[in-house]
Amino acid sequence: MHLLGFLDSPTEGEIIFDGRSVAAVSPRERAGIRCRKIGFVFQSFNLLPRLSVLQNVLLPVSYSREPLPNARERAVEALAQVGMAERARHRPAQLSGGQRQRVAIARALINEPRILLADEPTGNLDSHAAARIMELFADLHRNDRTIILVTHDNELARKCRREIEVKDGKILTAG
Repeated sequence: MHLLGFLDSPTEGEIIFDGRSVAAVSPRERAGIRCRKIGFVFQSFNLLPRLSVLQNVLLPVSYSREPLPNARERAVEALAQVGMAERARHRPAQLSGGQRQRVAIARALINEPRILLADEPTGNLDSHAAARIMELFADLHRNDRTIILVTHDNELARKCRREIEVKDGKILTAG
C-alpha cells in the first residue's frame, strides 16, 4: 500500500502514474497527487482526537491546493454515505472502532479521489456496516473509481472484481 500511495519508493522496478515515473516527481508534487487523486483508508483510522468528526473529514481539503467547492456539504454527504452524519459534532474518542473506521472512509472520499487505497476497511465493522461499505465501494467503482482493498478476509476478497493474493511480498495468484 505504501508503494501504491507513493509513501515508499520501490527497491527495483518503476511506478508509472498518469504517464510519469513517480521517481521523477518531486516529494512535494507526490504529496499533491496523494492529496488530490488518492484516498487512504488506514487500518488504524488516523483520526485526530481534538478535531470533531466533521473536522477530521474536512482535513484533506485543507491540505489541497485546489479546495473542493462546497467542501462542508461534501463532508456531510460523505458522512451520510457511511452512516455517520448524526455524529458530525462528536470527537473520535466518543465513537466505537467501527464508527471511527466509517469516519476514516468518509475522510478518504472527501477530495473525490480517482483511487481509493483501503487497508482492512471493514475489519472493525459489524456485518451490516461492512456490507454497506462494500456497497459504497461497488458504487464508487461503477463510477470509474479504482478501489484497492487489502484484506485477510477471504469472503470479502471473493466479493471483489479482481483478487490478487500476496504472501511475503510476492504475488501468489492473480485473477
